[in-house]
Amino acid sequence: MAKKKQVEKEEKLEQTLWKTADKLRKNIDAAEYKHVVLGLIFLKYISDAFEDLYERLKAGEGEYAGADPEDPDEYGAENVFFVPEEARWSHIQAQAKMPNIGKTIDDAMDAIEGTNPRLKGILPKVYGRQNLDGQTLGGLIDTIGTIALGDAKAKSQDVLGRVYEYFLGQFALAEGQKGGQFYTPESIVQLLVEMLEPYKGRVYDPCCGSGGMFVQSEKFIKSHQGRLDDISIYGQESNQTTYRLCRMNLAIRGIDGSNIRWNTEGSFLNNAHKDLKADYIIANPPFNVKDWSGELLREDARWQYGTPPKGNANYAWIQHFLHHLAPNGKAGFVLANGSLSSNTGGEGDIRQKLVEADLIECIVMLPKALFFNTGIPACLWFLRRGKRQRAGEVLFIDASELGYMVNRKNRAFAAEDVQQVAKTYHDWLNEKDGYKDIKGFCKSTVLTDIEKHKFVLTPGRYVGIPEEEDDGIPFEVKMEGLTTALRSQMEQAKVLDEEIKIQLAKIGVVL
Repeated sequence: MAKKKQVEKEEKLEQTLWKTADKLRKNIDAAEYKHVVLGLIFLKYISDAFEDLYERLKAGEGEYAGADPEDPDEYGAENVFFVPEEARWSHIQAQAKMPNIGKTIDDAMDAIEGTNPRLKGILPKVYGRQNLDGQTLGGLIDTIGTIALGDAKAKSQDVLGRVYEYFLGQFALAEGQKGGQFYTPESIVQLLVEMLEPYKGRVYDPCCGSGGMFVQSEKFIKSHQGRLDDISIYGQESNQTTYRLCRMNLAIRGIDGSNIRWNTEGSFLNNAHKDLKADYIIANPPFNVKDWSGELLREDARWQYGTPPKGNANYAWIQHFLHHLAPNGKAGFVLANGSLSSNTGGEGDIRQKLVEADLIECIVMLPKALFFNTGIPACLWFLRRGKRQRAGEVLFIDASELGYMVNRKNRAFAAEDVQQVAKTYHDWLNEKDGYKDIKGFCKSTVLTDIEKHKFVLTPGRYVGIPEEEDDGIPFEVKMEGLTTALRSQMEQAKVLDEEIKIQLAKIGVVL
């Protein structure tokens, strides 16, 4: 009961913050105001963390004896950002009702970047614009000011992490189609991470959005008593504002984002990590992109298994991932279902070569309505170089019936759904006794069987239709019950037809 109350309290906190922030939408659209809100939340967090350490340094006890609380080096040693006096939350909140509050916040962001090189060019300076209502902004500052985000207790409970992820999800919903450019629904990321298990090594996402793949990898490591410094992350993003979201998302968790790169050309035209060989690749590339500059890359060295069509980037992404995998590396990524069966522009030939090279380990069919930004059905691909376990086999999983409806439009995986799929995969991979083919859900398939299906990888072709449970009622008894019910309904229909005729006759309509 106490745990339930704590969860309800946490949800109320996030929802209260969201309602306050949502008032800003009267003058600016969702794509703009997410930077306003998340920038303020970030500012509150680093100010809280600074103040927490500042008081300990000021007390000068134990390891902090003789420390100078105004020395930025003291904070760097503790992985805490130094916040200049004019940027501290106490100063911001004292100015919340002033007409120039927007400029005050922009100046604070500049001051923080000036003393923290890691944040240079990342923080939003959008608060002094005329279309941002100062009174509403002041109200948001007051609301955020009531919540501890960066002190020791809040850090232990990951208050900021929950609020930040909740807001990213809400912004994705608010933006609709555009929301998917920066946000992959959390339950999909959880499933990718639980299946890949990125414990140690280099983790790469060449279309990293707001950094959800990296954050979930960190959570996975912590939940399995691993060491965060055992992994290093690499990423690339072509949208500058989304890149800034990613860097802030990582900074609030103390994750080194120095290897996250931004350029407008993107990973195909301007590959920021050309020599990287990653141990894990986790990605959600944009589906079915037509304008990916494929005509400029016809002879690219990445197309080892065939040149992808100019009008669809799906197989360019697949081969980009493979190009960056270490000899025993693993990749897990989201693609549109069409990638499993398309033969357009030579895609079928590339898929055949991937199968024959034994690079495909698992395919998971996802349910509909998981994504905020598209209704296109999607799937997960898992590739591995240097297969040792289950060589010559592919596991197909049809998870299209799993999950629950969050609202009328969107579905999500429950924790038990994620565990069911991940456990099925790991039991199969490790050849445990717990794995067995389940009709309608999972099937381990040899490559020769895939060849018989002309290298189409749609899980439904292999797992089949689930068997219906026999309820023990004989067919004849069922039919007798159905016909009796149908006869009764037909009699009721006759009575209703006569009643309709009577009522219509009263207003002069004769049938």
